[in-house]
Amino acid sequence: MHIMEGYLPVAHAVGWTAVSAPIVAWGGMRLVRTVRAHPETKMLLAASGAFCFVLSALKIPSVTGSCSHPTGTGLGAVLFGPSVMTVLGSLVLLFQALLLAHGGLTTLGANVFSMAIVGPFVAWGVFRLGQAIGASAVVAVFMAAALADLSTYIVTSAQLAVAFPDPVSGFAGSFVKFATVFALTQVPLAIIEGLVTVVVFTILTNYSRDELRQLPHLAGEVR
Repeated sequence: MHIMEGYLPVAHAVGWTAVSAPIVAWGGMRLVRTVRAHPETKMLLAASGAFCFVLSALKIPSVTGSCSHPTGTGLGAVLFGPSVMTVLGSLVLLFQALLLAHGGLTTLGANVFSMAIVGPFVAWGVFRLGQAIGASAVVAVFMAAALADLSTYIVTSAQLAVAFPDPVSGFAGSFVKFATVFALTQVPLAIIEGLVTVVVFTILTNYSRDELRQLPHLAGEVR
C-alpha cells in the first residue's frame, strides 16, 4: 500500500521517517554480515529484491491517496530474516517512488514502516512459528507471505487513520473505514501472493539447494 507523494501531513511524514531510519540502518549492518558470512547467497538476495519489486509494482487503485498491491516481502524475510528485508524493501520503495511514481519521497518513511519493516517481521515470526509447530514448509511460507501482506495493509490503514481521523468517531472510525475499503482488494491479493511465494520458494529449493543450505534456519527445509 503505497501512500502517495505529499499525502501525509509534514509532521507525520517526518515522524515515520524517524521511526523507520534506525531500523533500516540496523538491517543494513545485518545485510553486510550476511553477505560476508555467505557470499554464495548474493544471487538469492538479488532474487528476493527483484521479487519484491515486481510484485509490489502491480498496483490496484484503492483508498484515495493510496493503492492496493502485493508486497513481495515474505520471500526475502523467510530466506534471510526480517532485518535484511527492511533494506531490500526500502530500496524497492525508493526505486518505485523515483522511477514509477508509486508512493513518494515524503511518504517513504511511512511506506517503509508498513511494507519493509512490519511486513517482514510478521512474515519471519509466522514462518518460525510454523517451523516450531511442525508445519510443512509450503504451509509456513504461504502463511508468512499472506500475513505479511495483510499486516502491511492493516498498518497503512492505521497510518491513514492517525493522519485523517474521522470528525465524529476519531481514529477508530477512520481506521474501520480505511481497512474496510482496503479489504476488498487486499484479502484476495494476500492469498494470491501467498500462493505465488510458495511457487517461487519451491523453485528455489529445487534449483538453489546448496545456497539455501548455507542459511541455518532453512537447512532442515532443503533436502
